[in-house]
Amino acid sequence: MAELKDVTVVAVHGAWADGTSWELVIRKLEAKGAKVVAAPIPLSTFGEDAAALRRTIARTEGPVIVAGHAYAGAVVGTANDERVKALVYVAALAPDEGETVGQVFYRDEPHVQAPKLVPDADGYIWMPDSGFDDAFAQNATAEQKALCKAVQRPISVKCIQEAVPTPAWRTKPVWYLLAEEDRMINPKTQRFMAERMKAKVRSFAVDHTPLLTAPDRVVEVIVDAAKAL
Repeated sequence: MAELKDVTVVAVHGAWADGTSWELVIRKLEAKGAKVVAAPIPLSTFGEDAAALRRTIARTEGPVIVAGHAYAGAVVGTANDERVKALVYVAALAPDEGETVGQVFYRDEPHVQAPKLVPDADGYIWMPDSGFDDAFAQNATAEQKALCKAVQRPISVKCIQEAVPTPAWRTKPVWYLLAEEDRMINPKTQRFMAERMKAKVRSFAVDHTPLLTAPDRVVEVIVDAAKAL
């Protein structure tokens, strides 16, 4: 596909995951000619996550599309580099200037099967095994869920308590994949954020982690963004 040959997609993982959560999407995008780089964010503080994304973008050349899943939507909002031509949010959080991730995450009522998330003694939040089964990716295969549990990376409370700066979505084109069956981030909250960003919304009957369970849908949205460049 010609639209992707000159584009680099920077994929940013969310909480309780790493870059391999994008594996299926990466393979499909590369098959279409795109260059893809997964940004390894530490999930230690929001500022350190934003710095890690900047370092990853600096390693690329040419036009860039930055795509983020879940918590990473807030990090994607810091992608102000002039080479970043579009932002793609995948069931992702998008706080506005002065807001925190926690404020938008808890904006609406949680799903009845949403996990109870409590930080440990060091201030890190781990996903319980039942959370992967019932909410993080309830449509995933047993093998996918087992791998998620095995490789999960906790997120620091600091990440969700830091107010974000002026987000890049105020000045850059935005696409939003709305997950209608999301049990982690209320779909009502997703629609609110997408409409506030004036995003081009694609709504699908998918769970919170379509990177695993509906990668073709994620690729569709990224391709749409690339075509508009």
